[in-house]
Amino acid sequence: MSGTSARHSASRFSTVSFISDLGLESEHVGVVKAVIREEAPHVTVIDLAHNIAPFDVRAASLALARAVPYLTEGVVIACVDPGAGSDRRLVGVEVADGAGVFLGPDNGLLAPGVALVGGAGRAVVLDRDEHHLSAPGSTFAARDVLAPVAAALCNGVDLFELGTPIDSGVLLPGVVPIPREENGGLSCEVLWVDRFGNCQLNVSLDDVRSAFGDEVVRVRTSIGADVRNFEVVSAFDSLGQGAAGLVIDSSGLLCIAVGRASAASELTVGEGDQVFLAPGGEPAPTSVSVTITPTR
Repeated sequence: MSGTSARHSASRFSTVSFISDLGLESEHVGVVKAVIREEAPHVTVIDLAHNIAPFDVRAASLALARAVPYLTEGVVIACVDPGAGSDRRLVGVEVADGAGVFLGPDNGLLAPGVALVGGAGRAVVLDRDEHHLSAPGSTFAARDVLAPVAAALCNGVDLFELGTPIDSGVLLPGVVPIPREENGGLSCEVLWVDRFGNCQLNVSLDDVRSAFGDEVVRVRTSIGADVRNFEVVSAFDSLGQGAAGLVIDSSGLLCIAVGRASAASELTVGEGDQVFLAPGGEPAPTSVSVTITPTR
């Protein structure tokens, strides 16, 4: 998300990008979109994802971070909110000098996406009731607070009219882990298992090359007693059917994959499993060893 909108511009946004754990089995997503449509009929709502596992702030923040580089200017509603109805804060965070505004709970969900577009600018707590819907309960913030606030922003209302200004530096940080150099290697973990069973790591090929100074072609992989040399490839089908390896995925990260099969099932690997990369194995010096320790 990048743009040249002036910070205090009254120009309208025409796009709202929406991610949540509300699911598609009920009316909730449709109702949120209906509220936006009623208040700002010129707006297009883009559904990024709504089948995030309930309460999984980390998964939502990762999905949002993967999506952010491809989003158009406008408003982002991110609502995975285990604290719904409590005294947790709902916030609005301006990014890219006004080219976009992120709306959601202050629980770390927004932080990775905000960081990817240059960090937070102005920020507010969304506490101006006159811009919210009247509701019999307080547990549906996406409908009652985030949707009408998004519509107001799209209609040209300034962010500071929608809440109390706060220092963006006090917003909760993200929950996305970063790889660490330790004991001569890289300590990382499985961030995400996609619907195909590919296991994305929080490390890129550049990270490995930077840490070890080698042109990595193959890796030596240890999963318990199972030791393999994994080839690093740029396409899943390059592995060959049933063959395991490391693929540079669409986010530029390494993922453990099995050709036309589920690596998660075949290799018993899951989200949160710890992965350690270290120089070694054969053929030297272009391989690293990988140890995966399940946390479950």
